[in-house]
Amino acid sequence: MKRKIVAISSQGGHWVQMKRLLPAFDDSELVLISTFEIEPILQENTDRYYSVVDASRWNKLKLIKQALQVFYIVIKENPDLVISTGASVGIWAIGAGMLVRAKTVWIDSIANYSRISLSGKLAQYISSFHLTQWPHLMSGNTIYKGSVI
Repeated sequence: MKRKIVAISSQGGHWVQMKRLLPAFDDSELVLISTFEIEPILQENTDRYYSVVDASRWNKLKLIKQALQVFYIVIKENPDLVISTGASVGIWAIGAGMLVRAKTVWIDSIANYSRISLSGKLAQYISSFHLTQWPHLMSGNTIYKGSVI
């Protein structure tokens, strides 16, 4: 039986980093979630794609809608693993992943050179694995294993 993986990120740089990780999941059932309004070009190994509303901390109503959408999808899909490169969509997915007892992985964006992102700081406390792409940001349960770009 294939393991089911939910890979989730915002569009832009977060998405670019996630796409670089996707070949590692060729032997899995892969479910992608992002904030693109129009479905992006997907990897051949993608089984399903879901679009959720794009939101940030500056628009609380959209953030609530995004949270509800992500929780619904993750609970419906019931994955073995949830992996995110950020941002807010990833926090919701990590939280929902905890509810369905999935392993969760947060990979903080390579753009965050001087400090862990706000979403990344939250993910430190709830993800199974918390990764940074900068060795000098490694501390506590935040580990460095290299970068995806």
